[in-house]
Amino acid sequence: MNLKIISALVKKEALQILRDPSTTIIAFVLPLMMLLLFMYGLNLDTPKVSLGLKIDDDTPQISNLIQSFNSSKYVRAKVYEDKDLMYKDISASKINGAVIIPNDFSKNLEKGDTASMLIITDGSYVNTANYVQSYPVAIANNWLSQSSYKTYLKPPVISANTRMWYNQDINSHYFILPGSFAITLNLVGLLLTALVIAREWERGTMESLLGTRVGKLDIILGKYIPYFILGILSLLFNVFLCIFVFKIPFHGSFVILFSVSALFLLTAIGIGLLISTIFKNQFLASQMSLGVGFLPALLLSGLMFPINSMPMFFQFLTMILPPRYYVTFIESEFMAGTIKNIVLINTIYLSILAILLFIAVYEKTSIRLEEGGK
Repeated sequence: MNLKIISALVKKEALQILRDPSTTIIAFVLPLMMLLLFMYGLNLDTPKVSLGLKIDDDTPQISNLIQSFNSSKYVRAKVYEDKDLMYKDISASKINGAVIIPNDFSKNLEKGDTASMLIITDGSYVNTANYVQSYPVAIANNWLSQSSYKTYLKPPVISANTRMWYNQDINSHYFILPGSFAITLNLVGLLLTALVIAREWERGTMESLLGTRVGKLDIILGKYIPYFILGILSLLFNVFLCIFVFKIPFHGSFVILFSVSALFLLTAIGIGLLISTIFKNQFLASQMSLGVGFLPALLLSGLMFPINSMPMFFQFLTMILPPRYYVTFIESEFMAGTIKNIVLINTIYLSILAILLFIAVYEKTSIRLEEGGK
């Protein structure tokens, strides 16, 4: 290992990064667009649903139930006189579901019997359908507890007080935006580096480089260092946007945040360089990097979909994917603060993987033209 050669290679790679506008776009513009999309275009919070109401019970007290639906911040209620028209609006997706109050609803309440109402949901949108099922029941129970019918009912046996830990505002952006760092670091560390060595072979510059006294370790460190620095700068940019622009609460340690993020970035760079070394073709390397890095970080990391709801095969598959461990760490670090067990487990795994990937890149990197040429 020659420090002068490494510094020269790092300078060469840094100049190439600065001259290539696509690198700046991937490192800074795409993460910005992604954060804006996740912040303003994606919302996993409780949605507001549109409900049709068909009231067949004309008792005066039932009018208060209608007002309860209208005053709910989670429901947009529309009263229908024609049941068929309401069904047509469900079919046309003008409303998400319907609630039908039968004509014996209030009579059953006065008798102390069970009063049933019909809830119709549009199952085309499963998540919304679940809310359509639960909202009317919650609204009706709340109305019942404040109505005159409560005198006919037995007092509740159990009373629950709910407290929300870590995310008191129940705001999905508090974990989506920090979790998106896994995608950002994969874009910088994996996608960009996947093209580096392949580009050298395609342009013929690798042959010129191998004609010098440069060693295998010099080449690898000359690729690792500049993209590691670029990834850290991209991470700084994302952290600044999340905390100071989008006002995402941060309860952890910046030292631990950047330390574990650096390990994850090293694993991403290792995977990218390994792909680039094996394929030596920019198109194949870019396609493979998207399949190996971007899609798992988005779909199998737990960022968008809970891992415990996946089929068992994919649950086991996520255990070998670095984004799963990083997303768990970054969301915990932002919302709950530094939890030693979570930090330790993720640090050990990412450290081992980063070392193994570095060794694999070293073994696969060729410095002989007859071994590495096309």
